[in-house]
Amino acid sequence: MPDRPPLTLTFAAPRRGKPPRHFADLAPDERAAAVSELGLPAFRAKQLSAHYYSGLSVDPLAWTDLPVAHREDIREALFPPLLTYVRDVSCDGGATVKTLWRLHDGTLVESVLMRYGLRRDGTPGSHGVRSTLCVSSQAGCGMACPFCATGQGGLQRNLSTAEIVDQVRAAAATLAAGGLPGGPGRLNNVVFMGMGEPLANFNAVMRAVRAITSPEPDGLGISARGVTVSTVGLVPRIEQLADAGIPVTLAVSLHAPDDELRDTLVPINTRHKVDEVVDAAWRYAERTKRRVSIEYALIKDVNDQAWRADRLAKVLQSRGDWGWVHVNLIPLNPTPGSKWTASRPEDEAEFVRRLADHRVPVTVRDTRGREIDGACGQLAATERAR
Repeated sequence: MPDRPPLTLTFAAPRRGKPPRHFADLAPDERAAAVSELGLPAFRAKQLSAHYYSGLSVDPLAWTDLPVAHREDIREALFPPLLTYVRDVSCDGGATVKTLWRLHDGTLVESVLMRYGLRRDGTPGSHGVRSTLCVSSQAGCGMACPFCATGQGGLQRNLSTAEIVDQVRAAAATLAAGGLPGGPGRLNNVVFMGMGEPLANFNAVMRAVRAITSPEPDGLGISARGVTVSTVGLVPRIEQLADAGIPVTLAVSLHAPDDELRDTLVPINTRHKVDEVVDAAWRYAERTKRRVSIEYALIKDVNDQAWRADRLAKVLQSRGDWGWVHVNLIPLNPTPGSKWTASRPEDEAEFVRRLADHRVPVTVRDTRGREIDGACGQLAATERAR
């Protein structure tokens, strides 16, 4: 197989046709004005919010508390279709479902819904059931990480606030209808770890976070503590996130403790070095009192050496050991044709042991979806290649 051309960092999203305005793009104080533009009284905005955010519905024609004569106008003006289902694949007995969506301009994005705490027969376990959605914030990604499936296609465009929120609403509706094993339930967690670099689409992502965490019926009512926003290390945006006043969890995709290797694995490191990124993460934890997650994909013979575990521990503990950080090790989900693959089990175990010996909190992620192209970007890439 010929080598792919080198990837380059891309911050400015290509200007493509904007998606139509949607109700989920609007903040609560903007909804009344939008309804008034349609010649309806302002109180109808609360009704629309209740249908969309609490009822998880997207079809005004079925909302019987609205005047029949205005339902079509409302649908056309405020509820245009955003996500068109293409297909889904599942594994783990149906507890993990990856959905491919087509947007208004033909762009493809993915979301992954995962349910935890089920017994083998699909019934709820003794500790209860929790559900997490991995959501996309961009179509493609401009951060050029060579081991990432999404990054191989480059950045196609930013998603709108509503395109992000509607992924979450769709997942919540699936759970409420009992679409996954374990019976009807609620969506507990949303992680911005799908396609894209969330902080490179900062404004849309923050508006989406506010819609996700606002109490019903103004939003979806998911606790801010159940929302995780990831980044490869856009330091100025991490500072802005801390200023936003929403106590989400910050996850930093570090993947290497030394600049020499991280310059290659995570090209943003050529602009924001390891110490600068970790300092920003520490300040985020100090200001928000929320523990930061350090994401570290273990790659065979690349970044999984025991000495790098020691160095990672030193980098993190030099900022203090007051519980500000947790390391989440990720067995790499290899992509077709890639030279990158997961670490040997014995090397993974030694990496964990070294961190634990240094008293750094560490877990190994339960990697869902290997048999369904679960890593972000793989399903979209397969569809485009058809």
